[in-house]
Amino acid sequence: MNETVILKNNKLKMWIGGGVLSVVLSGIAGFLVFSSLCPCAVLPGGLLFGERVDAPVTDWNTTTANQENLCQLQIWAGIRPHSINLNCMATPEGELFLSCSVCDQKYWAARVEADEPAILRLGGLVYPVNINRDTDPVAMDRSFRARVLKLQHTDLETMVTPRPPPDQERFDRWWTFRVTSRS
Repeated sequence: MNETVILKNNKLKMWIGGGVLSVVLSGIAGFLVFSSLCPCAVLPGGLLFGERVDAPVTDWNTTTANQENLCQLQIWAGIRPHSINLNCMATPEGELFLSCSVCDQKYWAARVEADEPAILRLGGLVYPVNINRDTDPVAMDRSFRARVLKLQHTDLETMVTPRPPPDQERFDRWWTFRVTSRS
């Protein structure tokens, strides 16, 4: 009888362990599927996948940054990846900036520290980058001008951000982040 109880306990432990393992593996598989589909319109995603570009980028005009309606950015929020869609724009000088309206209320922006390591996806390519909030008014104006210029040439059928007038002034609660290549 004692052996029967031990066998039943072992079987129960095996079923519980198998159940826990199944839940964990299902969660991981679900997260990977979710990461391959999002970030979506308003839903942040997880990991960004794509062909990694390890060559350093010194002129972002040589990339598709100004042809993409939205760029995708992945940072780490604690122990999990957090990716979002946002507008990015290269200046005529080849600098790359991210655009963020009402950014003081955005979850991701509060987690960006100095030289924040991130992944930037342009099309199917992923770039290891650092991002820094730029508060210099001259740099912010240059970045905003690049944003307005980019949006003048974005396809109306696919554009996400409304086309601003060419003389649009920078918004009060608009932030910009400078992107530099980590490679």
